[in-house]
Amino acid sequence: MTVDREYDLEGQIAEWRAYVHRRRELHHTDADELEDHLRSRIGELTEGGLRDDEAFLIAVKRMGSLDELSREFAREHSERLWKQLVLPGEPDAPAAARSRRELYVMVLCAAVAALAVKAPAVFGLDLTDDAGFYARNASLFALPALAGYFAWQRRIRPRVIAVLAALFALGALAANAYPLVDDSQSVVLTAIHLPLALWLVVGVAYAGGDWRSDRRRMDFIRFTGEWLIYFALLGLGGGVLTAFTAGTFQAIGLDAEGFIQSWLLPCGAVAAVVVSAWLVEAKQSVIENMAPVLTRVFTPLFTAALLAFLVAVVWTTSGIDVERDVLILFDLLLVVVLGLLLYAISARTPGARPGLFDRLQLALVVSALIIDVMVLVAIAGRITEWGVTPNKAAALGENLVLLANLAWSAWLFLGFVRGRRPFAALDRWQTRYVVVYAAWVWAVVLVFPLVFGFA
Repeated sequence: MTVDREYDLEGQIAEWRAYVHRRRELHHTDADELEDHLRSRIGELTEGGLRDDEAFLIAVKRMGSLDELSREFAREHSERLWKQLVLPGEPDAPAAARSRRELYVMVLCAAVAALAVKAPAVFGLDLTDDAGFYARNASLFALPALAGYFAWQRRIRPRVIAVLAALFALGALAANAYPLVDDSQSVVLTAIHLPLALWLVVGVAYAGGDWRSDRRRMDFIRFTGEWLIYFALLGLGGGVLTAFTAGTFQAIGLDAEGFIQSWLLPCGAVAAVVVSAWLVEAKQSVIENMAPVLTRVFTPLFTAALLAFLVAVVWTTSGIDVERDVLILFDLLLVVVLGLLLYAISARTPGARPGLFDRLQLALVVSALIIDVMVLVAIAGRITEWGVTPNKAAALGENLVLLANLAWSAWLFLGFVRGRRPFAALDRWQTRYVVVYAAWVWAVVLVFPLVFGFA
């Protein structure tokens, strides 16, 4: 019995520590110090005759400087007995005041993003007639405001803010200084890859400048998944709002289409980028319960779909068409698979043994790896036959980047499922591979137009 209690206690402490790590206010050194305090209190209580579980509950309650953290942790694990120990009363006044300040700053940043998307109109640029300009610069309207919100929230040092500003300026230079023709492949590649590059710049702000920390990178990966969910929900709500706006104005003989196209849609879209981030931060415990559920629902579905596709390829002996739309489809599929893997890793309970879901994920990764190899073979054949274009070179590079990630992920996952590797190795691999993604997307934005003569 003593061994079981000790094992349970360590599991509870590991879960508590994992939650502490996810809090943006605390660094690794803070978490280590807090865990030392927690263990010290537990030791004192067990020496006084309490059982391990009782000592843990009381020690968490007595962590006075962590009252708000303990309260949030209890909300996330509402089925736990010790919810009753840490939930009495309402949040204190300083916490409520900070929440109001965050709301005001969020509204300000969202307004700045909305104004930014309308600023080019002052210089005669129209959203319809100058679609190429807006496509290249779409991420520059919203993401600097979002980075500014996180810079204020995390109290980032001036030196880090200067680096963030320089990276955004570099992105703006690449989008506007190069002589890109609106119907060129380089414009399309810039419109696709610049938002990804600048999103990772936002990640530096989200991490408070501590981008070298594996834990902070995983926090940002988790945030990205949660942000996508909220952004999609706001998009659905915005669609309903747009439909009602058009319908109600039409009922009184007014055409609101011009207002919707020129103001409501562009301003609402860029503002939603900031609002979604604020919702993730403000309602963290709710969405953290939603996203793992979605991951567990869609992982088996995507696994079945990929396996069915591979069976169909073998049955029909058909190759993969490498037209641009098809390549985009397969790349998106691989990105979704990688996203499911990343979010499953970020939401996994520390120290849990491999189970059926882990084996299902391994099957998903291996299936995606096989499909990636097939796509690469098709692209290589197309390049050999017809030569290199910016689109084909980008597709080749992206699939090679994904191939390396999927291949090593499959190897690490196999070792974990067989009990030969710790799960932490897979966690570290994914967080450190973010640097490769960043290097690649910046290369496409900055180098590809030069190499291919802005074609």
